[in-house]
Amino acid sequence: MEWNAMFFCNSILLGAGLAMDAFSVSLANGLNEPQMRTGKMCGVAGVFAGFQALMPMIGWVCVHTIVQYFTAVQSLIPWIALILLLFIGGKMLIEGIRSKDEEQELTGKLGISALLVQGVATSIDALSVGFTISDYDFVMALVCSLLIAAVTFIICMCGLAIGKKFGTKLSGKAAILGGLILIFIGAEIFITGVF
Repeated sequence: MEWNAMFFCNSILLGAGLAMDAFSVSLANGLNEPQMRTGKMCGVAGVFAGFQALMPMIGWVCVHTIVQYFTAVQSLIPWIALILLLFIGGKMLIEGIRSKDEEQELTGKLGISALLVQGVATSIDALSVGFTISDYDFVMALVCSLLIAAVTFIICMCGLAIGKKFGTKLSGKAAILGGLILIFIGAEIFITGVF
């Protein structure tokens, strides 16, 4: 593989495709926490971007070292994503229903543990990108992963901003909507991965 415009274009498009799950989760996070500050937004988008960069590199390393073990785990990826997103989405849904029942304003904050689980769940399918970039040398694979991360960061910031805007307007319904979005994403990853 050689350095050319096609390499950069493919990497950016790959990043945009991989970032769609993270965008949707960012949207849900913005809905759930409409008062999120810019610094936290950068941190949330940075976590998603970091996982989107890390997973293809792990996949690339697996292809070049332990490919026979990775192929056994690859069939579990849709199941893992489904379980993680159902758990987080279900939790958000229950909290949204409880806060609606208690007629309180939504004040749910995104914690680091939930964010890390979301990061893994939305980027685990990016492991398979390691197979598609297996003919790259290490530096090209790293640059491709960093471009994916940059695109993911930008897309997630947009998702958070949109979610915050509508989260303020939706108030108590935001957690319910956010939870439903996460459950839908988990089901979509599972269906496309298994079927």
